[in-house]
Amino acid sequence: MTLTMQPNKHNALVRPARVVKFEVTIRSLLAIVLVIATAWCLWKLLPVLLVLIAALMLVVALDPLVCALETRKVRRTYGIGIVFIGVVGTAGLVLFLTLPPLFAQVNSVVEHEPEIRARVVGYLERSPLTTALANGLREVRYDDLLSSSKSMVLSVTARALQILTYTVATVFLAVYIMVDRDRLRGALFAVVPRRHHIRFSRVLINLALIVGGYIRGQIITCGLMTGFILSLLLVFRVPNALALAVFGGLMDVLPYIGAFLTTAPMVAAAYAVSPAVAVFVFVIMCAYQEFESRILLPVVYGRALRLPSSVVLFALIVGGTLGGIVGALLALPIAAAVLMLIEELRVELPGATEQPADVVVRQKDEQEEREYARRTENQPVVAASAIAVEITRERKSEEIEAAEKKVEKGESVAENKSDEVIAVTPSPPR
Repeated sequence: MTLTMQPNKHNALVRPARVVKFEVTIRSLLAIVLVIATAWCLWKLLPVLLVLIAALMLVVALDPLVCALETRKVRRTYGIGIVFIGVVGTAGLVLFLTLPPLFAQVNSVVEHEPEIRARVVGYLERSPLTTALANGLREVRYDDLLSSSKSMVLSVTARALQILTYTVATVFLAVYIMVDRDRLRGALFAVVPRRHHIRFSRVLINLALIVGGYIRGQIITCGLMTGFILSLLLVFRVPNALALAVFGGLMDVLPYIGAFLTTAPMVAAAYAVSPAVAVFVFVIMCAYQEFESRILLPVVYGRALRLPSSVVLFALIVGGTLGGIVGALLALPIAAAVLMLIEELRVELPGATEQPADVVVRQKDEQEEREYARRTENQPVVAASAIAVEITRERKSEEIEAAEKKVEKGESVAENKSDEVIAVTPSPPR
């Protein structure tokens, strides 16, 4: 079609309007329907996906123990059984030793609630600013609360049973995944082109380092927090020390807000002993929180998380908004995984320029891919995937050794890819 220019009444040429046609093909319609159906199925299967994610995280956390047993000539199936029996037995022993005194202390808190509430009301009445709060606390009627909370108790009970069922399913799924590790890994590598196997294995290993380090770090820090709170409260003879220590250890998994949720009940319980004890408990807890953020977390997490504080805070806001407490718990490893993927997949961000170190890394990747192609020629995918993981682990070990040598020499370890060094930065405050 030929477009001609028509003169208008002012003898000026006018460009004719362009007509843009959007044609929707059957293929595009099917793709849209498929995307919508997939999103709907994922939303409906969200609990199942959470079980799968939890099982994978459990596998990543326990697999190093199984591998350590394998190096001692223990068969993998036996090692898996030993590790899971040990974990379940330890958890059962801890619950057996802590639940009876915990319930007893909670019952003691309920019995002494009128006395505790009278003390708090008397303290709040001393200031005109908190008089209204004191009056509201004094007029609380527990009979009305109990009568209106029966339905809530039933729903909470049903939810607890559902969580217990999901927990059991998570444990068994993790066992099956660890037993069928080689076949499942081969299935994953089968859907990835062979020229990308080295990079894919590097992504998987980095994800394992991030998730495993995060879980082990949380277990260590929460255990240390529980022990510290219990010792502190026993020294000052604060009642219900075990219940407060267990609660504080559980709340310590939440960055930032966990510190407030841990300290506030302790100070309130210590105030029942004396105001001076409450002040001491508050100061000591603040000091321990600072020690945990500045010294303990970088040692425990190591290279697992390398997130600046701004990214941590933003990830927590997004995770808490989308998934509540579960979203907040998964926010940090997901954020670390996203940054790792951007780095490993060589995603070019706006404003980024290629550095000489990037060229060295790319040459190293090409060399490994050539070696992998040579070693896996005519090999089945299961054997090829094992070779890819072996090559990647050897390189990761070299990188870690180089980083540790720099730390021992007192040099600043930065993102220096030309020396094959992993960045080591302190973990953000919790």
